[in-house]
Parts: sequence; structure tokens; C-alpha cells
Amino acid sequence: MTYLELRDVRKNFGKVEALRGVSLTIGGGEIVALLGPNGAGKTTSLEIGLGLRSADAGNATLFGSSPRDVATRRRLGVTPQHSGFPDNLQVREVARLVAVHYPHPAGIDAALTAAGLEDLAKRRIGTLSGGEQRRVSVALAFVGNPDLVVLDEPTTGVDLQARRRLWDQIARYAVDGRSILFTTHYLEEAEALATRIVVIDRGIVKFDGAPAILRARFGMRRLSYVGDPLPPIPALVASVDRVDGRTIVTTGDTDAYVRALIAAQEPFAELEIGVSSLEEAFLTMTGETT
Repeated sequence: MTYLELRDVRKNFGKVEALRGVSLTIGGGEIVALLGPNGAGKTTSLEIGLGLRSADAGNATLFGSSPRDVATRRRLGVTPQHSGFPDNLQVREVARLVAVHYPHPAGIDAALTAAGLEDLAKRRIGTLSGGEQRRVSVALAFVGNPDLVVLDEPTTGVDLQARRRLWDQIARYAVDGRSILFTTHYLEEAEALATRIVVIDRGIVKFDGAPAILRARFGMRRLSYVGDPLPPIPALVASVDRVDGRTIVTTGDTDAYVRALIAAQEPFAELEIGVSSLEEAFLTMTGETT
């Protein structure tokens, strides 16, 4: 069954084309990372898919119905990019307030424990740090035991230990047909969690597939050896660095570089070849620079 679908969705803000025909489908049992540079259209796509904003053209459906249908929305849990809570309510009170809107909510204590909030359950929201409040926002998306959880930048401002715990929560949840769609600027987060990656750039979908395919299609390879770089550097090489007597070459064709190295009779030893990271592939595809 299709949980969320955008079909040729377009959205303008004045003269700015935020979305230029975005199509996206989320089915059961998926963990999908929605990636893109700042201003690419990620949050606008989510807002239209969740019924928070209207499209200028195209269609959005949630579980086959309108995203604004109340019964449909009870199958959905969301962590928005920015959240606001009543400062004087306790964490458990806020969780209980959210849970009553769902027909079959998860146990409140279990949801708070999964997010590492068990020791903060009786604390007032206003006394929590920004990172702790962000963890509360993520926990609330799971309290209703929904079929689809949508997380917009879920771990922004969260410390590394808490981030890893939230990763575990996300990975455990996407079973029995339940799905998660999340945006992130942490590429290691997408690499650790996503079964599928969708990249939006300048309002259009540039890639939709498995992380390994993204790396293979757009990534470079890294070649390292003890010895000097080729003189001159071939055009196929993207970069050359020297670190502790080793030459480190980034190139789209490691085989060609090695053949050129042998043909030039340049001495080398301890040759190592590795694949690029997801981050490097993403930057290559979108034209971003570090």
C-alpha cells in the first residue's frame, strides 16, 4: 500500500519555483531519507504531503486519501522542523496530550524510554535544554503508534550519544509495515538508517534509490599509496593530497590511474583503493562543495 504520494507537485513562492514537478512515493516498511541542499524544497515537499500547505499543481495523498482528512492523519506521527511546547507542562503530560488523539497509542513510558527521556518525564518542558526538547519532539512522533512517521531534521541540536539512541529507535520502529520518512543534513545519519534515499535539488528529484547505488553512480574512488604523484596529474583525477609520505588520489577511474602510474615507471608501494562516502557522492551530484 502507498502511504504517502506526491505526483508532479509544483509550488511557487512569488517568482521562486520551490518545487518543479516533484514525484515521490513512500510504501510500507521503508526508511527513506529525503536529502538536499538548503532551499532545495525538502520541507515544502513534506508540508504539502502532510496537508500543511497546498500545492499550486499536482496531487498529494496520504494513505490514499486527502492529507487533511482527520481519520487519515491519525495514522501519522510528525516531528516538524520547529516545535513549541507549553513551558509549564511536564514531559509526560505533553506525551499524554498527544497520545489521546490516537486510537491505539503506544505506552507513554515506553515511548519516552526509547528516546532516552525516562529520567526527564516529570520535568517541565521549560526547564529542558534545546537538545532535550528536540528529543521530546521526536518521542511525540512515536507516541501514537502510527503507520508512518515523518521527521524533519530530527537530531538537530542533539548530542552524539542521544543521536545514536534516536537512530536505534528509528531503526527498530520500521517493522511490520511501518515506515519512516526523514530529512537530515547529517549524511552519516542517512547512511546509517536509510533503506532508500531521495535527493531533491532546486525543486526537482535528482535521485531516488538505495544508498549504495547513489555512491556507485555519483561517487569518486580514493586511491592511496606510498610514493609520488604522477607528473603531470591526469585529467581524470579530481584531487591529489600528500599525507605522511602517502599520495592520496580522488578519481573516477582508479584503474586508469594505476595503469598510468605503471607506464610512467613511478615506484609505489602499499596501494589501497576505497569507495567514496555517501557525503562525497551527494556533494558531487548536487555540485555542492565542502
